[in-house]
Amino acid sequence: MILNSFGEIVKMQWFWLAEQYAYIELHAFVVMPNHIHGIIEIKRKNATSQNQKIKSLSQLMGAFKTTSSKQIHLLGNLNFAWHRSFHDHIIRNDEAYEKISKYIVNNPMKWREDKFSKETNN
Repeated sequence: MILNSFGEIVKMQWFWLAEQYAYIELHAFVVMPNHIHGIIEIKRKNATSQNQKIKSLSQLMGAFKTTSSKQIHLLGNLNFAWHRSFHDHIIRNDEAYEKISKYIVNNPMKWREDKFSKETNN
């Protein structure tokens, strides 16, 4: 996937999450034309202190969406908006992790088959 300037902002803000919150570890990630896929691991043991409040996945996604939207708006795309929610899935074992990681990495190659790709390209 070749990212335009808005996609680069999304990518930059994804990695910003790990800089901002020491207790998260980012894994497979891809920016698609109309959505993203990514794996976030919350590692409480990596908190900077025992008193540090650990944000929920919803709060982390809220921070990601808010900061990326703001940057995209500043770049001139005032109509950009994320969908209100997101789809999450708890990865419970190594086999599921491998399967989901492979899906994310291979997702761009399957874009032409995506039911939404025609909507994005029109």
